[in-house]
Amino acid sequence: MARVTRNRLDVEKAVEVLLYVTRKVPDMYAALKVVYFADRMHLEEHGRFIYDETYIAMQHGPVPSAAYDIVKAQPPACTCDTVAQARAQFSNEGNRIVGSRDPDLDYLSATDLECLDAAIDHYGHMSFDQLRKASHDKAFLNTDENDAMSDEYIAQFLPNAESVLDYLRNG
Repeated sequence: MARVTRNRLDVEKAVEVLLYVTRKVPDMYAALKVVYFADRMHLEEHGRFIYDETYIAMQHGPVPSAAYDIVKAQPPACTCDTVAQARAQFSNEGNRIVGSRDPDLDYLSATDLECLDAAIDHYGHMSFDQLRKASHDKAFLNTDENDAMSDEYIAQFLPNAESVLDYLRNG
């Protein structure tokens, strides 16, 4: 399968997405799963990821790599200079993520907000076990643990996979 071309990770937009999601879903595990589901929905409906995140197939499901680095204050998986600045926007209180300010909605399109809100509404209040089960989708199951989930696998298992893959490859 041909590799889908992606843009560069938009760390600033990732911060705004995290600020938006964690205002409504402060639990770290649930917030990161909401980002995954919103991104998958946005890919299905609009042919692009919200901010070009990379998902890692970890033990309890897909994890948005840059978002995780930002909220966990871990060494960044990406080489973006702004990740350290992004980390300063969040603090952790146990498993809760606390943003230092309100999100700047100018960074988020109407379709971004639509998918984020839908994911928050549908997944934001699920239990750990429910989120784990829901996120162990075919794309996750077709990826080795701790490997990056391929964009193709994420798109391949969407209901409109053929058209999404064609759009991603050919514009």
